[in-house]
Amino acid sequence: MATDTQEGYETVTVDREGYVGRITLDRPEAMNTFSTDLATELDAALHDLDDADDVRAVVVDGAGDAFSAGIDLSEYDPDASEDAHETWVARMEEPFHTIHGMATPVVAAAHGHAAANGIGLVAACDLAVAAEGTMLGATAPKAGLFCMGPAVPLLECLPKKRATELLLTGELIDAETAAEWGLLNRVAPGGEHVEAAMELAETMAAKSPEALRRGKQAVSEFAGMPYGDALDRSNEAFAGLCATDDAREGIAAFLDGEPLAADEWPQG
Repeated sequence: MATDTQEGYETVTVDREGYVGRITLDRPEAMNTFSTDLATELDAALHDLDDADDVRAVVVDGAGDAFSAGIDLSEYDPDASEDAHETWVARMEEPFHTIHGMATPVVAAAHGHAAANGIGLVAACDLAVAAEGTMLGATAPKAGLFCMGPAVPLLECLPKKRATELLLTGELIDAETAAEWGLLNRVAPGGEHVEAAMELAETMAAKSPEALRRGKQAVSEFAGMPYGDALDRSNEAFAGLCATDDAREGIAAFLDGEPLAADEWPQG
């Protein structure tokens, strides 16, 4: 049963289903482009759900015909200073920072088009699903720009040649190609992308909340470290997890042959 938790948002909607939070980009008339308001509210909603003790995974999807077609270029001011442009675009990319730093895993559920900042959001999420027929691309060069911000998560999750092809050509690829390249975890039948993303989120949410929180942070940390240093750090992280109530109760239940269900994990 979904529970509406929207609190004054105008460009996103927020609700929860069990232990899964859901954020829907809600500017369908503008293909869910990132206005300053949408970027600000998406960032706030991500923080709110990450801070909620009863949310263990988050799904981000889009209302209407598209996931997101990028930044709302109607906000562009050709006479603004470089400092003003930097302040403007930094607000657009803040959700990418937030997702990277969140303890809660985030799943993108894309459909229609995921372009420019839209593909950046798909890449920034920990997991990603798209409906058949979805087209994804770093399309900013078509408008005299470059997907500088989206380049960062794209280079994080794709081989350099694949990411560079998207970034330099500005062309769209279909969902099947995006999955083959490693940008997507699943391609769902048309209209079933949110359901598929929710299934991934619910699968994670049924597991140890503490293990997921610490594990997500560890994966991000290990990715930027030399191999040997990462292994050493992994031992520290594993030892810390072993001292938690989740590990004590989870291991005991596992050894008894009845692993803990979602509602049985220790409450933080």
